[in-house]
Amino acid sequence: MLGLLVAGPAAAQKSGGVLRIQHMDSPPSASIHEEATVSVAVPFMSLYNNLVMFDQHVPRNSLDSIVPDLAASWAWQEGGTRLVFKTRDGVRWHDGKPFTAKDVACTFELLLSGENKLRRNPRATWWTNVEKVTADSDSQATFHLKAPQPSLLALLASGYTPIYPCHIPPDQMRRRPVGTGPFKLAEFKMNEGIKLTRNEDYWKKGLPYLDRIEFTIIPDRSTRMLSFIAGKFDMTFPTDVTVPLLKNIRAEAPKAQCTMRESGVSVNLIVNQDAPPFDNPGIRRALALTLDRQSFIDILSEGENKMAGIMLPPPDGAWGMTPEMLKDLPGYGDVGKAREEARALMKEAGYGPDKRLKIKVSTRNIATFKDPAVILIDQLKHVFVDGELEIIDTAVYYNRVFKKDYVVALNLSGIAVDDPDVAFFESYGCGSLRNYNGYCNADMTRRFEAQSREPDPKKRQQMVWQTDHMLQAEIARPIIFYGRAAGCWQPQVRNITLHVNSIYNNWRFEDVWVER
Repeated sequence: MLGLLVAGPAAAQKSGGVLRIQHMDSPPSASIHEEATVSVAVPFMSLYNNLVMFDQHVPRNSLDSIVPDLAASWAWQEGGTRLVFKTRDGVRWHDGKPFTAKDVACTFELLLSGENKLRRNPRATWWTNVEKVTADSDSQATFHLKAPQPSLLALLASGYTPIYPCHIPPDQMRRRPVGTGPFKLAEFKMNEGIKLTRNEDYWKKGLPYLDRIEFTIIPDRSTRMLSFIAGKFDMTFPTDVTVPLLKNIRAEAPKAQCTMRESGVSVNLIVNQDAPPFDNPGIRRALALTLDRQSFIDILSEGENKMAGIMLPPPDGAWGMTPEMLKDLPGYGDVGKAREEARALMKEAGYGPDKRLKIKVSTRNIATFKDPAVILIDQLKHVFVDGELEIIDTAVYYNRVFKKDYVVALNLSGIAVDDPDVAFFESYGCGSLRNYNGYCNADMTRRFEAQSREPDPKKRQQMVWQTDHMLQAEIARPIIFYGRAAGCWQPQVRNITLHVNSIYNNWRFEDVWVER
């Protein structure tokens, strides 16, 4: 398969100007490969390039929407176990050093080394089928796979898969990153903002159009919405606008452009099964059975959010179970009946109306986490559990959950690419850093691997549905709902497209411009 460089937009572009974007909290660092939050992907994706990327102006991410980036072309060889990339000549890093295929090999040496060279490696399980990546010359890199994997190109196209330079140590990438992308980092101040400046030597001639991008950190969502309506910002944070807030924006700023779409983010319950009494599987099951998913959906989104398994639900998701497939799963049907079973399990464990279980319910200090956490605490009361909300800042939240330094948490998990090879291995794979519940099942691992290698999409779909159904039946990691969210921008922002099945992959901003 060959990739061709797509032409730029046909409209009359305008060079110069500053794009002003709101940000909801402080990113832990600028090192995309070491972080697990959209707070990092949005402001820093434009510093970098990938080998390939999802077309920034095709709303739905798919294998068909992948276009070249640092790779000029690519081809599958050896029965699908070799993926060979021809890389571009004339590309330079922000510090002037030349990019070569050796940088591709160095990037994947980092990713394949576990946490030996990176502070943490949250997507290491994406690459478990990659044996090695070699630089065959300055302009050719080859991925050597253990088995065929049709989805590999989609993983490489994610905003989470930039190419890093060989000559810059990983610790520098956290605060002083060097990329090949359309913008350079000018300033990164915790709790204040991030400023990017135009890369004058960007290898895509004539791009970017913007002189600067400025992200301003405003922790309070109400303040963010009011300042956008007042015209102080060109864009909201791309996942910030709920269904009720969208109504307000449309009423108060009718010229603003907004896209309501699937976020690719599930709200889920994570429980530390090593922390007593949650080492008792009956208690863990009781917590899952008390969930009234429709109540979450109605309160938070006026019915827009959707029940689902681990895969993004249809029609926007390509792999998710239909509503009919969910009906027989524990906690998805009759809530009253499920809670009766939950209370019986709690009584077996020694709890009841006169002996209630008191716990902390941890969550991240942003509204999209805190709002459902409050509903969760209310629902836990039905099964003799009294929860106290523990709010944790983003800078330390992921360290806490990675280290299992929590008991019960209301968590949001983004699936960066709508593909089972991301969702299954990342959320349920044995040893995965983002498998917060510590679930590990050898039979499931074999199922994950089998669907990954299946070349027939229809057969793979059936395998994915069956596996997802089994995971939810086991209550391996209770998925409460998949969220929908809107992003809005002012009419002077031109040539922006928000992807409809992921919030992680369309922040290159290289051909966006503003007209003031």
